[in-house]
Amino acid sequence: MVYRPGVEGRSWPYRYTPRVGSLFLVRHSATAASAAGRSLGQASDPHLSDAGVTLAGRLGVAVAAELAELPHDELRLVASSALRCRQTAAQIAVALERSDLAMEVEPGLLEIDYGRWEGLTPEECMLRDPALRRAWEEDPFLTGCPDGESGADVAARAFAVLTPIERWLSDQRARCAIVVAHNHVNRLRLCALMGWPMRDYRRRVVQDPGGYSIVTFTDGMPVLRRLNSAPGAPLA
Repeated sequence: MVYRPGVEGRSWPYRYTPRVGSLFLVRHSATAASAAGRSLGQASDPHLSDAGVTLAGRLGVAVAAELAELPHDELRLVASSALRCRQTAAQIAVALERSDLAMEVEPGLLEIDYGRWEGLTPEECMLRDPALRRAWEEDPFLTGCPDGESGADVAARAFAVLTPIERWLSDQRARCAIVVAHNHVNRLRLCALMGWPMRDYRRRVVQDPGGYSIVTFTDGMPVLRRLNSAPGAPLA
């Protein structure tokens, strides 16, 4: 999803040049657990599935195509310390053909700690803890997983990583950052940047495996250029 405002006297389409830096928020590619719809947090550290490796390769090509349309004298590649995120980021780096691009690994970007819900499907969580699961579905920002984290806990540590990156992007126009993180991390950040109620972050924002969003920072204001774009989908 992208919006390029028309300018009088210019043909359509034309290349839109954002005035300041661009942030790519990427969800890691597919694992066996994500394909099965199971809660995958911090208790295990699985690798990408074969299908996930293929999807990550397509993601890298899509990100490279997006970057070709954006000014970026400086580029950063940041990943959660989870193996699935580092493998996804590595595939992006290959597609970018940037052997000089060092991956910055940030444990603060790890997925939510699901606690006793780790490895369960939503239906299994509801059967095990019906009252708590209903409360969590209603407000996952303030309600914590059993022996795990709430959305607010995730935001506190993840935003401490993301906010300095966004400040760096806002300082100069020709800067881009690619951040490969997780479902909850990305949805929380997008909700905060757009000013949406944080309790609604799971309802308002979708992040598919290998999906990416682009936020540009124009005159200090975050502008959502793409949301959960699918690798291989045609550019709008």
